Amino acid sequence: MSTMFDFGNGPVPARQHPNGGGWVADTATVAETAFVCPNAQVFGKARVYGNALVADDARVFGNARVFGDARVFGDGWVSDDALVAGNAEVYGNAEVSDDARVYGNAEVYGNARLFGNARLFGNARVSDNARVYGNARVSDNALVFVNAEVFGNAWVAGDASVFDNAEVFDDAEVFDDAEVYGNASVADDARVFGNARVFGNARVFGDAEVSGDARVSGDDEACGAEDAVEKEKVPKKVEDLIVEEQTVIYKDKNGKMFSTKQEAIDSSVKILMTDLLLRENLVDMKSVAEFLVDNSEEVVNILSNLTES
Repeated sequence: MSTMFDFGNGPVPARQHPNGGGWVADTATVAETAFVCPNAQVFGKARVYGNALVADDARVFGNARVFGDARVFGDGWVSDDALVAGNAEVYGNAEVSDDARVYGNAEVYGNARLFGNARLFGNARVSDNARVYGNARVSDNALVFVNAEVFGNAWVAGDASVFDNAEVFDDAEVFDDAEVYGNASVADDARVFGNARVFGNARVFGDAEVSGDARVSGDDEACGAEDAVEKEKVPKKVEDLIVEEQTVIYKDKNGKMFSTKQEAIDSSVKILMTDLLLRENLVDMKSVAEFLVDNSEEVVNILSNLTES
Protein backbone atom coordinates (compact mmCIF):
# COMPACT_ATOMS: atom_id res chain seq x y z
CA MET A 1 0.00 0.00 0.00
CA SER A 2 1.39 3.39 -1.02
CA THR A 3 1.88 6.36 1.21
CA MET A 4 3.89 9.57 0.80
CA PHE A 5 7.60 9.74 1.49
CA ASP A 6 10.17 12.48 0.90
CA PHE A 7 13.33 11.21 -0.79
CA GLY A 8 14.79 14.72 -0.82
CA ASN A 9 12.78 16.55 -3.45
CA GLY A 10 9.39 16.60 -1.81
CA PRO A 11 6.97 13.79 -0.89
CA VAL A 12 6.13 11.23 -3.56
CA PRO A 13 4.05 8.03 -3.49
CA ALA A 14 6.12 5.26 -1.96
CA ARG A 15 5.94 2.03 -0.01
CA GLN A 16 8.08 0.09 2.42
CA HIS A 17 9.66 -2.97 0.89
CA PRO A 18 8.35 -6.16 2.52
CA ASN A 19 11.85 -7.64 2.59
CA GLY A 20 13.67 -5.27 4.94
CA GLY A 21 11.29 -2.34 5.35
CA GLY A 22 13.28 0.23 3.34
CA TRP A 23 11.49 2.94 1.35
CA VAL A 24 10.84 2.39 -2.34
CA ALA A 25 9.20 5.00 -4.58
CA ASP A 26 6.24 3.78 -6.62
CA THR A 27 8.18 4.71 -9.74
CA ALA A 28 11.03 2.35 -8.78
CA THR A 29 11.09 -1.43 -9.08
CA VAL A 30 12.41 -3.75 -6.39
CA ALA A 31 12.06 -7.53 -6.63
CA GLU A 32 10.64 -9.46 -3.72
CA THR A 33 13.91 -11.40 -3.53
CA ALA A 34 15.96 -8.23 -3.02
CA PHE A 35 16.56 -6.77 0.43
CA VAL A 36 16.15 -3.08 1.28
CA CYS A 37 17.05 -2.22 4.88
CA PRO A 38 14.94 0.24 6.94
CA ASN A 39 17.04 3.37 6.32
CA ALA A 40 17.92 2.56 2.72
CA GLN A 41 16.10 4.18 -0.20
CA VAL A 42 15.31 3.25 -3.78
CA PHE A 43 13.61 5.92 -5.86
CA GLY A 44 13.29 7.53 -9.27
CA LYS A 45 13.10 4.80 -11.89
CA ALA A 46 15.76 2.67 -10.26
CA ARG A 47 15.58 -1.11 -10.36
CA VAL A 48 16.86 -3.55 -7.75
CA TYR A 49 16.38 -7.24 -8.35
CA GLY A 50 17.85 -10.70 -7.90
CA ASN A 51 19.40 -11.12 -4.45
CA ALA A 52 20.72 -7.59 -4.34
CA LEU A 53 21.05 -5.77 -1.02
CA VAL A 54 20.56 -2.06 -0.35
CA ALA A 55 21.43 -1.45 3.30
CA ASP A 56 22.27 1.14 5.95
CA ASP A 57 21.79 4.66 4.53
CA ALA A 58 22.48 3.70 0.92
CA ARG A 59 20.63 5.28 -2.01
CA VAL A 60 19.80 3.82 -5.42
CA PHE A 61 18.04 6.26 -7.72
CA GLY A 62 17.72 7.74 -11.19
CA ASN A 63 17.70 4.91 -13.74
CA ALA A 64 20.28 2.92 -11.83
CA ARG A 65 20.21 -0.86 -11.68
CA VAL A 66 21.49 -3.10 -8.90
CA PHE A 67 21.09 -6.83 -9.35
CA GLY A 68 22.55 -10.30 -8.93
CA ASP A 69 24.19 -10.57 -5.50
CA ALA A 70 25.42 -6.98 -5.58
CA ARG A 71 25.44 -4.90 -2.40
CA VAL A 72 25.14 -1.18 -1.84
CA PHE A 73 25.52 -0.18 1.79
CA GLY A 74 26.93 2.36 4.22
CA ASP A 75 26.30 5.76 2.62
CA GLY A 76 26.92 4.46 -0.88
CA TRP A 77 25.07 5.97 -3.83
CA VAL A 78 24.26 4.45 -7.21
CA SER A 79 22.55 6.89 -9.54
CA ASP A 80 21.80 8.04 -13.10
CA ASP A 81 22.17 5.10 -15.51
CA ALA A 82 24.82 3.31 -13.47
CA LEU A 83 24.84 -0.45 -12.99
CA VAL A 84 26.13 -2.59 -10.12
CA ALA A 85 25.88 -6.33 -10.68
CA GLY A 86 27.28 -9.76 -9.91
CA ASN A 87 28.97 -9.78 -6.50
CA ALA A 88 30.07 -6.16 -6.73
CA GLU A 89 29.91 -3.83 -3.74
CA VAL A 90 29.56 -0.08 -3.33
CA TYR A 91 29.92 1.19 0.23
CA GLY A 92 31.33 3.79 2.57
CA ASN A 93 30.66 7.17 0.96
CA ALA A 94 31.38 5.89 -2.54
CA GLU A 95 29.33 6.96 -5.54
CA VAL A 96 28.75 5.29 -8.89
CA SER A 97 26.98 7.48 -11.42
CA ASP A 98 26.40 8.38 -15.08
CA ASP A 99 26.80 5.22 -17.22
CA ALA A 100 29.45 3.61 -15.03
CA ARG A 101 29.45 -0.16 -14.51
CA VAL A 102 30.68 -2.19 -11.54
CA TYR A 103 30.44 -5.95 -11.76
CA GLY A 104 32.13 -9.25 -11.02
CA ASN A 105 33.66 -9.05 -7.53
CA ALA A 106 34.72 -5.43 -7.88
CA GLU A 107 34.40 -2.91 -5.04
CA VAL A 108 34.08 0.87 -4.79
CA TYR A 109 34.42 2.29 -1.28
CA GLY A 110 35.71 5.09 0.89
CA ASN A 111 35.00 8.40 -0.87
CA ALA A 112 35.76 6.98 -4.30
CA ARG A 113 33.87 8.06 -7.41
CA LEU A 114 33.22 6.06 -10.57
CA PHE A 115 31.43 7.96 -13.32
CA GLY A 116 31.22 8.65 -17.04
CA ASN A 117 31.44 5.36 -18.96
CA ALA A 118 33.97 3.86 -16.56
CA ARG A 119 34.11 0.11 -16.02
CA LEU A 120 35.27 -1.70 -12.88
CA PHE A 121 35.26 -5.48 -12.91
CA GLY A 122 37.01 -8.67 -11.89
CA ASN A 123 38.36 -8.29 -8.35
CA ALA A 124 39.40 -4.68 -8.86
CA ARG A 125 39.12 -2.08 -6.10
CA VAL A 126 38.72 1.70 -6.21
CA SER A 127 38.89 3.36 -2.81
CA ASP A 128 39.77 6.36 -0.65
CA ASN A 129 39.38 9.54 -2.74
CA ALA A 130 40.25 7.92 -6.06
CA ARG A 131 38.41 8.80 -9.28
CA VAL A 132 37.83 6.60 -12.32
CA TYR A 133 35.93 8.20 -15.18
CA GLY A 134 35.64 8.78 -18.91
CA ASN A 135 35.97 5.45 -20.71
CA ALA A 136 38.56 4.14 -18.28
CA ARG A 137 38.67 0.51 -17.19
CA VAL A 138 40.03 -1.08 -14.02
CA SER A 139 39.98 -4.86 -13.97
CA ASP A 140 41.38 -8.12 -12.63
CA ASN A 141 43.03 -7.49 -9.23
CA ALA A 142 44.02 -3.91 -9.91
CA LEU A 143 43.87 -1.23 -7.22
CA VAL A 144 43.27 2.50 -7.57
CA PHE A 145 43.36 4.36 -4.27
CA VAL A 146 44.33 7.40 -2.17
CA ASN A 147 43.84 10.37 -4.57
CA ALA A 148 44.70 8.64 -7.82
CA GLU A 149 42.78 9.25 -11.05
CA VAL A 150 42.29 6.98 -14.04
CA PHE A 151 40.44 8.50 -16.97
CA GLY A 152 40.20 8.90 -20.74
CA ASN A 153 40.52 5.46 -22.36
CA ALA A 154 43.10 4.25 -19.87
CA TRP A 155 43.16 0.69 -18.58
CA VAL A 156 44.62 -0.56 -15.28
CA ALA A 157 44.65 -4.35 -15.07
CA GLY A 158 46.34 -7.44 -13.69
CA ASP A 159 47.76 -6.85 -10.20
CA ALA A 160 48.72 -3.28 -10.96
CA SER A 161 48.30 -0.41 -8.49
CA VAL A 162 47.82 3.31 -9.07
CA PHE A 163 47.82 5.42 -5.92
CA ASP A 164 48.83 8.61 -4.12
CA ASN A 165 48.27 11.51 -6.56
CA ALA A 166 49.18 9.52 -9.66
CA GLU A 167 47.27 9.79 -12.93
CA VAL A 168 46.80 7.35 -15.79
CA PHE A 169 44.92 8.73 -18.77
CA ASP A 170 44.49 8.98 -22.56
CA ASP A 171 45.05 5.46 -23.99
CA ALA A 172 47.69 4.48 -21.45
CA GLU A 173 47.85 1.03 -19.89
CA VAL A 174 49.25 -0.15 -16.56
CA PHE A 175 49.18 -3.88 -15.93
CA ASP A 176 50.91 -7.00 -14.55
CA ASP A 177 52.46 -6.06 -11.16
CA ALA A 178 53.33 -2.51 -12.13
CA GLU A 179 52.85 0.45 -9.79
CA VAL A 180 52.35 4.13 -10.52
CA TYR A 181 52.38 6.44 -7.49
CA GLY A 182 53.53 9.69 -5.99
CA ASN A 183 52.75 12.50 -8.45
CA ALA A 184 53.62 10.39 -11.47
CA SER A 185 51.58 10.28 -14.67
CA VAL A 186 51.24 7.83 -17.54
CA ALA A 187 49.58 9.21 -20.66
CA ASP A 188 49.09 8.97 -24.43
CA ASP A 189 49.74 5.39 -25.64
CA ALA A 190 52.33 4.60 -22.99
CA ARG A 191 52.44 1.24 -21.23
CA VAL A 192 53.83 0.31 -17.83
CA PHE A 193 53.96 -3.38 -17.01
CA GLY A 194 55.94 -6.24 -15.52
CA ASN A 195 57.29 -5.19 -12.10
CA ALA A 196 57.96 -1.66 -13.24
CA ARG A 197 57.59 1.34 -10.93
CA VAL A 198 56.84 4.92 -11.98
CA PHE A 199 56.86 7.40 -9.11
CA GLY A 200 57.90 10.80 -7.83
CA ASN A 201 57.11 13.42 -10.47
CA ALA A 202 57.97 11.11 -13.34
CA ARG A 203 56.08 11.23 -16.61
CA VAL A 204 55.69 8.39 -19.09
CA PHE A 205 53.98 9.36 -22.32
CA GLY A 206 53.98 9.05 -26.11
CA ASP A 207 54.58 5.43 -27.13
CA ALA A 208 56.91 4.74 -24.23
CA GLU A 209 57.04 1.34 -22.56
CA VAL A 210 58.41 0.74 -19.08
CA SER A 211 58.67 -2.91 -18.12
CA GLY A 212 60.58 -5.60 -16.27
CA ASP A 213 62.01 -4.29 -12.98
CA ALA A 214 62.46 -0.82 -14.40
CA ARG A 215 62.20 2.30 -12.26
CA VAL A 216 61.31 5.77 -13.54
CA SER A 217 61.38 8.32 -10.74
CA GLY A 218 62.02 11.89 -9.67
CA ASP A 219 61.54 14.27 -12.59
CA ASP A 220 62.43 11.68 -15.22
CA GLU A 221 60.50 11.46 -18.46
CA ALA A 222 60.06 8.53 -20.83
CA CYS A 223 58.38 9.78 -23.97
CA GLY A 224 58.46 7.09 -26.63
CA ALA A 225 60.39 4.33 -28.32
CA GLU A 226 62.36 6.62 -30.65
CA ASP A 227 63.75 8.66 -27.77
CA ALA A 228 64.50 5.48 -25.86
CA VAL A 229 66.87 4.29 -28.57
CA GLU A 230 68.61 7.65 -28.97
CA LYS A 231 70.41 7.70 -25.65
CA GLU A 232 71.37 11.34 -25.67
CA LYS A 233 67.70 12.32 -25.62
CA VAL A 234 66.82 10.18 -22.62
CA PRO A 235 67.29 11.17 -18.96
CA LYS A 236 70.12 9.17 -17.44
CA LYS A 237 68.02 6.94 -15.23
CA VAL A 238 65.71 6.02 -18.06
CA GLU A 239 68.68 5.43 -20.38
CA ASP A 240 70.26 3.03 -17.90
CA LEU A 241 66.93 1.36 -17.41
CA ILE A 242 66.55 0.73 -21.14
CA VAL A 243 70.07 -0.63 -21.53
CA GLU A 244 69.69 -2.95 -18.56
CA GLU A 245 66.17 -4.13 -19.36
CA GLN A 246 66.66 -4.21 -23.15
CA THR A 247 63.02 -3.36 -23.64
CA VAL A 248 63.36 -2.30 -27.30
CA ILE A 249 66.24 -3.53 -29.46
CA TYR A 250 64.77 -5.08 -32.62
CA LYS A 251 62.58 -3.55 -35.33
CA ASP A 252 59.92 -5.18 -37.44
CA LYS A 253 59.07 -4.30 -41.04
CA ASN A 254 57.17 -1.17 -39.94
CA GLY A 255 59.81 -0.02 -37.49
CA LYS A 256 58.03 -1.15 -34.33
CA MET A 257 60.55 -2.24 -31.70
CA PHE A 258 60.67 -5.48 -29.72
CA SER A 259 62.84 -6.95 -27.00
CA THR A 260 63.74 -10.08 -29.01
CA LYS A 261 64.55 -10.69 -32.66
CA GLN A 262 62.00 -13.50 -32.84
CA GLU A 263 59.19 -11.14 -31.83
CA ALA A 264 60.24 -8.72 -34.55
CA ILE A 265 60.35 -11.52 -37.11
CA ASP A 266 56.91 -12.80 -36.08
CA SER A 267 55.50 -9.29 -36.34
CA SER A 268 57.07 -8.77 -39.77
CA VAL A 269 55.63 -12.04 -41.05
CA LYS A 270 52.16 -10.99 -39.91
CA ILE A 271 52.54 -7.62 -41.57
CA LEU A 272 53.82 -9.24 -44.77
CA MET A 273 50.98 -11.75 -44.87
CA THR A 274 48.40 -9.02 -44.36
CA ASP A 275 49.96 -6.89 -47.09
CA LEU A 276 50.01 -9.79 -49.49
CA LEU A 277 46.41 -10.74 -48.82
CA LEU A 278 45.24 -7.21 -49.40
CA ARG A 279 47.47 -6.51 -52.39
CA GLU A 280 46.95 -9.74 -54.28
CA ASN A 281 43.38 -10.51 -53.20
CA LEU A 282 44.51 -13.91 -51.98
CA VAL A 283 41.54 -15.83 -50.66
CA ASP A 284 42.92 -19.17 -49.44
CA MET A 285 46.07 -20.74 -48.06
CA LYS A 286 46.86 -22.48 -51.35
CA SER A 287 47.03 -19.18 -53.24
CA VAL A 288 49.08 -17.64 -50.41
CA ALA A 289 51.58 -20.51 -50.56
CA GLU A 290 51.87 -20.24 -54.34
CA PHE A 291 52.47 -16.50 -54.10
CA LEU A 292 55.18 -16.95 -51.45
CA VAL A 293 57.00 -19.47 -53.64
CA ASP A 294 56.82 -17.16 -56.64
CA ASN A 295 58.00 -14.17 -54.59
CA SER A 296 60.39 -15.80 -52.15
CA GLU A 297 63.12 -13.22 -52.85
CA GLU A 298 60.83 -10.40 -51.63
CA VAL A 299 60.06 -12.32 -48.44
CA VAL A 300 63.74 -12.96 -47.73
CA ASN A 301 64.66 -9.32 -48.33
CA ILE A 302 62.02 -8.07 -45.92
CA LEU A 303 63.06 -10.39 -43.11
CA SER A 304 66.77 -9.82 -43.63
CA ASN A 305 66.25 -6.08 -43.30
CA LEU A 306 65.35 -6.36 -39.61
CA THR A 307 67.80 -4.11 -37.82
CA GLU A 308 69.35 -4.34 -34.42
CA SER A 309 69.49 -0.96 -32.68
